[in-house]
Amino acid sequence: MTRIDHPEPLKRLAVQLRRLPGIGPRGAERIALWLLGGKDRTRPGDLAAAVKEAADSVHSCVQCGFLTDTPMCAICADESRAAGPLCVVEQATDILPLERTGVFRGRYHALGGRLSPLDHVGPDDLRIPALLVRCRSTPAPSEIILALGADVEGEATARYLAEILHGEFPPLPITRIAQGLPAGGGLESADELTLARALSGRVVIG
Repeated sequence: MTRIDHPEPLKRLAVQLRRLPGIGPRGAERIALWLLGGKDRTRPGDLAAAVKEAADSVHSCVQCGFLTDTPMCAICADESRAAGPLCVVEQATDILPLERTGVFRGRYHALGGRLSPLDHVGPDDLRIPALLVRCRSTPAPSEIILALGADVEGEATARYLAEILHGEFPPLPITRIAQGLPAGGGLESADELTLARALSGRVVIG
């Protein structure tokens, strides 16, 4: 007896959808059926157009690394933040949770990762040179806040950066956000209140 299954194009669509974060086999199949089912046949085209538009226009900010569709993001373009503190995060996706707390009004710098020897990620793989350039710029940051994860790699990255920054810029205050974050957790999993308390209770390193 012939085994009945979905048409091959639908199955290929589901395979691609499974590559998205948090989408399992059944979820991918449901999304594929939703896109292709019903009377509204514009769903696939609308989705494809939105994906293409985002892929063509969204890129990293030339200064901080945050996602933007202009050469410089709105945070970096805000002159009122120019001489304030600079908050260093691991990934561009860590910026928005901090910004949404409403506590921080400085600027950000995304490293593009964290030190992880097991994953072959070293200092040369991060945006550390760009951070040093920003610290030498005019006006210089009034403080460097290390808002990195509370796991082993985040701690190692914070200590490495603190050592470099203290060596090159002795008068510049280097702080670490308070441990309001769960041990072993990243910024993406923390709620706004936890992040707000962590920012407000940051401590000096060294």
